[in-house]
Amino acid sequence: MRELLCEKRFDIISNKDKEFIIKFNKEMNKLGYGHKNVIGPGYCWGKYMIIYSKLGIKSKKIVSRIYIRKESIVLRLYLNKINRHKEYIENSEDFIQKAFISEYGDCGKCHNNHDGECKFRKSYSLHDTLYNKCNGTTFEFGNPTTEKLSGYIGLLREFYPGTSK
Repeated sequence: MRELLCEKRFDIISNKDKEFIIKFNKEMNKLGYGHKNVIGPGYCWGKYMIIYSKLGIKSKKIVSRIYIRKESIVLRLYLNKINRHKEYIENSEDFIQKAFISEYGDCGKCHNNHDGECKFRKSYSLHDTLYNKCNGTTFEFGNPTTEKLSGYIGLLREFYPGTSK
């Protein structure tokens, strides 16, 4: 990863963000996830994007992405069945809980309903409050830091048990 980030096109990434990406990549590899040495276009999420999926299998279930923008990076985790992990989340550090309980990503009732249910809505309850989030913008961590890395990895281990080596 270090060599890949030395490419001229990644000069937009700060040294601090590059260090986070390198350390996050190492931890993801330990969990059996990788990006196949590809940093692709970011489309509407940023200039570039790193996509993490399980290594060695045909299914490309994505568990995480890093969006690379001109001013910063964003870590996005793909998490489902939130209520099953309620106790873990409620007892997590504030920066983890914030991704679940802040107004960011609140469902805007965009009329993507099919048979009365929005296929993009994630509904769950934390601290006795019901949350409805839009799956298109959920569980993002802006400006992730290496100091918080263990929290992000802990969250992935919680949602994807059996991934630790």
